[in-house]
Amino acid sequence: MMYFTLYSRTWCHLCDDMLQALLALVGDGYRVDVIDIDADPALVEQYDELVPVLQGCLPGLPPQTLCHYHLDSAAVQQFLDLPAVHGDGRRGD
Repeated sequence: MMYFTLYSRTWCHLCDDMLQALLALVGDGYRVDVIDIDADPALVEQYDELVPVLQGCLPGLPPQTLCHYHLDSAAVQQFLDLPAVHGDGRRGD
């Protein structure tokens, strides 16, 4: 099932803004995993100044980075349209 991963930080207002904008766009029909990059030095090295970073995830495909800093609603919508191509369900339970 498709879901989203948001790489974030505590006290990051852009991270909070992106999460709220994403939830407003997709509602509660999709799983959103929020990962605090400061809990993992490898993630800090990878995403440090890019957070927030939003990835879309579908089984069998590598995660797709959709946007960083601000929500790109067009990129999210394009990702949401992928299950029609791949035949996957929409919910990420």
